[in-house]
Amino acid sequence: MPWSNTKDPYLIWLSEIILQQTRVSQGWAYYEKFVRHYPTVHDLAAASEARVLKDWQGLGYNSRARNMHAAAKYIAGELAGKFPATYSEILGLKGVGPYTAAAIGSFAFDLPYPVVDGNVKRVLSRYFGISEPVDLPSTHRDIENKARSLMGSHQPSEFNQAIMNFGALQCTPINPGCQTCPMKASCAGFQLDLVDKLPVKSPRKKRKKRFFHYYFLSSGDQVILRKRTARDIWQHMYDFPVIENRSRSRQSVANRKAFLEEHGFAQANRTSSPVQYTQLLTHQSIHAIFYAYEISEIPRLPHDTWHLADRKNLSTFAFPKIIARYLEEQWGLK
Repeated sequence: MPWSNTKDPYLIWLSEIILQQTRVSQGWAYYEKFVRHYPTVHDLAAASEARVLKDWQGLGYNSRARNMHAAAKYIAGELAGKFPATYSEILGLKGVGPYTAAAIGSFAFDLPYPVVDGNVKRVLSRYFGISEPVDLPSTHRDIENKARSLMGSHQPSEFNQAIMNFGALQCTPINPGCQTCPMKASCAGFQLDLVDKLPVKSPRKKRKKRFFHYYFLSSGDQVILRKRTARDIWQHMYDFPVIENRSRSRQSVANRKAFLEEHGFAQANRTSSPVQYTQLLTHQSIHAIFYAYEISEIPRLPHDTWHLADRKNLSTFAFPKIIARYLEEQWGLK
C-alpha cells in the first residue's frame, strides 16, 4: 500500500483519515487522488472547502473531510507547516482521535502507542480468549492495555504493522490459518476451540429509515440546488429542494402542486416520471424519490440555502452519492 513505506506524517495522517470507516480497496484511489491534488499540507490548506468536499465525494462521513481541511489550515498557518510530533499534540488536531493519533505517532515518529484496529482486536481477543464484545469501550481499553504491554518500547511502528498484518493475513475473520500459526500453542481461542466464536460483537442496531422527496427544478440550463447546512448527514454538500416524510409512498399530485406553488413555481411542468433510489449509510437507509420539473422562469429563490447552478458546472459541486447517481443515470451528468 502506498502509505505503508513512508515516515512522512502528512501522508500517514492523510491515509488514516481517509481509511476511517472506509475499506482499503475503496480508500486507496482516494488517497492517491488527494496526494496528487494536495502533495503538501500547504496545498490542502490553500484549497477551498468546496473543492476538498468534491474530491471527497463518495467516501461518506464528510465531517472527516471538513475536519481534515481545518487541521491542514491549522498546521500550515499556526505551525508553519510542521506536523506535530507528540501524541498529545497530534491528538489535538481536529478530527483526530486516540486511534489515529496512535497510528500517526507510531508510524511517523516511533512513539510507543498501540494501534488497535479491527485486526488487532480480532488477534488479541482470540489469543487471550476475551469473551466480552470488542465494541464496548471497556473491552477496547482492555485490549489496548494488553497490546501496550506486548509492545513495550522497542520499535512500536514494527510491532503495530506486524500485528495488523498478522490479523489481515493469518488470523483472518474467516478460515484463519490456525494450523500453521506459530502461536497456536499459547492461543486461548485455539486451545479452547473458540476461534470461530471470537471476537464477540454487540448486536447491530437497526438502520433508521428516512424518506426524501426531492424536486429537480430546472429552467433551461439552470438547476436549483440546495446546500445542506444543518447538523445532519451530508453537511455542506449539495442536493435539491426536498420534503422528508415518514413514508416511501410518492407525493400525490396535489401535494406536489402545493409544494411548487408555495415556493413560487406555479407554472412548472413535469418532465419525467418519478424515479426512486436508495443509499445505505452505517446507521441510516436513505430512500429518495425524485420529481423533475421544468419551470419557465425562476423567481427569487425562497431560501438562502438554495442556489442556481448551470448544468455544465454541476460536476464542480460536491453531492451525496445518491444525488450524483441520479444526475448521472437520469441526466447524463458526471
